[in-house]
Amino acid sequence: MATKKSDSSSNKSVWLIGGIAALIAVAAIIAVASRSGGDEVVEGVEEFHPVEVVGEPLPEFSGGATDPAVGMMAPVLTGQGFTGNKIVTSPGAPTLLVFLAHWCPHCQREVPLLVKWNSEGSVPSGLDVIAITTSTDPASPNFPPSEWLAREEFPALWPVMTDSGEKTAAKAMGVSGFPFFVLIDAEGKVALRNSG
Repeated sequence: MATKKSDSSSNKSVWLIGGIAALIAVAAIIAVASRSGGDEVVEGVEEFHPVEVVGEPLPEFSGGATDPAVGMMAPVLTGQGFTGNKIVTSPGAPTLLVFLAHWCPHCQREVPLLVKWNSEGSVPSGLDVIAITTSTDPASPNFPPSEWLAREEFPALWPVMTDSGEKTAAKAMGVSGFPFFVLIDAEGKVALRNSG
């Protein structure tokens, strides 16, 4: 009888160890499968698209007390979102352009504030908001911007245009830092630019 008890205890130990090993293996598989790698490519999502600029580019923003771009006609940008949807910054409604860089810690703090601004109903009625991801670098932190903004639920609120690899949109608006804001009035004139 003592032998059977010993065999029974031994079998229970084998099953217990085997069960724990199986649980660890399953947990490891789940962790690897659900891990959001920084350089994953999602089917149908592009981080860069060509941008067409119509109009004169704005001078680079210097941050001084007087911005020479205020009152100028803003160039019209035609580009695409992460999935190829067409986005145009055309006159007709006051528009706030928000230039974001995924690697910028200030942008990472600003995006949740913009989402909160929207959820609290604080966005002025009739104001269009368009984000433009620019200076995108696969070797920098928080890449890709499409995943970052999706986590923040930003694209559910406002359109997001992707800049070209040459930063065409940013250069056209005189971007000099991040985040960068360009407020355009309904006539298409620059009302305000600000950085940071």
